[in-house]
Amino acid sequence: MTEDARMDTTNGICLRFYVAEKRRHRGLLLHEWLLEQAVQLGLRGGSAFRAIAGFGRDHRLHEQQFFELAGDTPIEVVFFVDGEEEARLTRLIEAEGISLFFARHAAEFGVINPNV
Repeated sequence: MTEDARMDTTNGICLRFYVAEKRRHRGLLLHEWLLEQAVQLGLRGGSAFRAIAGFGRDHRLHEQQFFELAGDTPIEVVFFVDGEEEARLTRLIEAEGISLFFARHAAEFGVINPNV
């Protein structure tokens, strides 16, 4: 707890994965699989966000078109974790043989009014 008991903060890592919207693993969309695995590993939370447009290692622009219901736009999957949680998740991804672009950076995260 900080001096002000209204905020409970943790120093950790913001871990972001970027996947193609249609990409699958074990029959699930990869972003859904990542979120489900994070739940099973006991991570405190995660979110997936659809991009409007983007490009990756293939240098092809992927963007959502009006007529597309499920395109090939990038999905960002974000977790705020501590070092042990990051290790559990990345070990699982390695063991599954998934090639996955990621970004990580130090982050302070927490809850305002944790006792409410």
